[in-house]
Amino acid sequence: MKRYDKQIKLKQVGQDGQKKLADAKVLIVGAGGLGAAILPYLASAGIGKIGLIDGDCVDETNLHRQIIYTEKSVGQFKVEEAAKYIQKLNSQIKVEAIKAYLTAQNAFMIINKYDLVVDATDNINVRYLINDICVMTHKAFVYGAVHKFEGQISVFNYKNGPTYRCLFPENKQAAGSCEELGILGPNVGIIGTLQANEVLKIILETGQVLSGKLLLYNFLNNQQTLIHFKKNEHANINCHFHQQDYATANKGISAEKAIKENFILIDIREKQPQEHGSHLLHIPFSQLNQAVSRLDENKNYALFCQKGIISQQAVQQLSNYNLNLYYITDNADRILNLWQHEKEKSIY
Repeated sequence: MKRYDKQIKLKQVGQDGQKKLADAKVLIVGAGGLGAAILPYLASAGIGKIGLIDGDCVDETNLHRQIIYTEKSVGQFKVEEAAKYIQKLNSQIKVEAIKAYLTAQNAFMIINKYDLVVDATDNINVRYLINDICVMTHKAFVYGAVHKFEGQISVFNYKNGPTYRCLFPENKQAAGSCEELGILGPNVGIIGTLQANEVLKIILETGQVLSGKLLLYNFLNNQQTLIHFKKNEHANINCHFHQQDYATANKGISAEKAIKENFILIDIREKQPQEHGSHLLHIPFSQLNQAVSRLDENKNYALFCQKGIISQQAVQQLSNYNLNLYYITDNADRILNLWQHEKEKSIY
């Protein structure tokens, strides 16, 4: 127990508390900026088993904030690189690296194996999914989010307390992620560290857990605001949402398939791409609803964004239209490289 000596000396931890940490099983959804800050602290504290689920690969643009990855990690799956990092940090704990995205198809099976869940995503749909499965399985989940120079954190469904739907009853689509809007590295580090702290307080059963409280943090002036909210007994699980999420999950395809089968690619990133042609359109996410009437019902379209999150939301948002819409699960750079390669092949 020598490595945990300093935290065992705390009366709120002690030998009994350290055993609670060793027995705990924590699932982290997302291995990006928040996940990269949460993981080292939970592993260093001696959490017995950490699950990590994410289907994304490391991109060079991740390195300024996702500090557990190196330049050699670029192109590799995040969960695999994160697992290697954690095992070097603390070989005594177990790490389950799940190379996939959390969907309505796999969420119950995965979440049910853990004691509590940490939301480290930037996908609003996934947050509702986490919330509803945690309500069903009576598990708490620690929420964190960052938008430009603002962050927020809370704990939902703690001891049957308020849920995510009590605070955010409606599923409102995100206007953009840090991929489009930008972010400073320390900002996600601060929120991720606060999330790790809430996890430890929950397991150790000490301190005041942020249940029924939303902590808002302004990184530009260091102002913190605490908002109190109550449980809404009428905030039920939305079954239709999960049916819709299940359908959307089946709309994901690879870049190879989309290009090989001559899908029309639609880049929905806000910035104008350098070039486009008849099989590569640019329709920003913010303009999709206005542009949808121009799409042909007899053609297949594959939407893509920086890393597949906003494009999945877009397909769900347009699910009521009679169109053959899919989203590409790869990152934008890889998609464009493959498309350019196929374009050059067709020329020669």
